[in-house]
Amino acid sequence: MLEREQVIIVAIILYIYQCGYMENDSAIAALAALAQSTRLDAFRLLVRHEPAGLPAGEVARALGVPQNTLSVHLATLARAGLVRSERRSRVINYRADLDQVKELALFLVKDCCGGDAALCAPLIAELTPCC
Repeated sequence: MLEREQVIIVAIILYIYQCGYMENDSAIAALAALAQSTRLDAFRLLVRHEPAGLPAGEVARALGVPQNTLSVHLATLARAGLVRSERRSRVINYRADLDQVKELALFLVKDCCGGDAALCAPLIAELTPCC
């Protein structure tokens, strides 16, 4: 019986490790997607237009980018989980995925200040007024 318990414990440890690894991969994908100026500008524009979002053509016009170029950038942001799209007749509307943004922000500050709430207070105070 001890052998079976050891297998279960190893399986649980592997599961926890893989979940952490996937979390790192998701954060890396999101940060990589944002590490390009047109994509960053498009993402910030979509955040400003939450919750309605914007049609792809309006995003392209606002940024002064050709629509086909913007389409590639929006696809990159979508693969990273930062934006969602929905078709409305002939128009594709894009929205920032604020839940994913929250997850990314939490991932980045998860171990902030060694758990000392007093040290984290200025960071939290700085983030709170934006929402």
